[in-house]
Amino acid sequence: MTPINKNTTGTACRHVLLALLLGMLSSISVARADGHFEVVTHSAINERNLSSNSLRAIFGMRQRAWPDGTPIKVFVLADDMPLHNSFAKEKLNAFPYQLRQAWDRLVFSGTGQAPTKVSSSEGMFDQVASTPGAIGYLEKIKVNGRINVLQIK
Repeated sequence: MTPINKNTTGTACRHVLLALLLGMLSSISVARADGHFEVVTHSAINERNLSSNSLRAIFGMRQRAWPDGTPIKVFVLADDMPLHNSFAKEKLNAFPYQLRQAWDRLVFSGTGQAPTKVSSSEGMFDQVASTPGAIGYLEKIKVNGRINVLQIK
């Protein structure tokens, strides 16, 4: 029979408790962060629902036109803005730096272009509302009738 080492048992218990605590904290922060923004389009876009895969293709600059043939114009906030960070992680399952790397590859290879960066939520609203084919994201409190809200499924 092997003797029980108090240091090993105590350390193992602390690791298990730490893992449980971290798991609980991450689920709480995701629950609070999710749902505080909307994916929005120009008012002339007829789409009302979009799959997560299509959303990733659009913001990955791989899908370049809406189903009716209208060219898509993608607008994003700066990489260091909290709303952009939340949108990238929650809706695109990517970190902002991963998006930037993908966009840079398109630009530097000559096969595509990066989205248009806007400096504020007000700028995002103005650009999406005034640019045919536009898509972006805004806080829920900023959304009104001049733009459409997409349901992501």
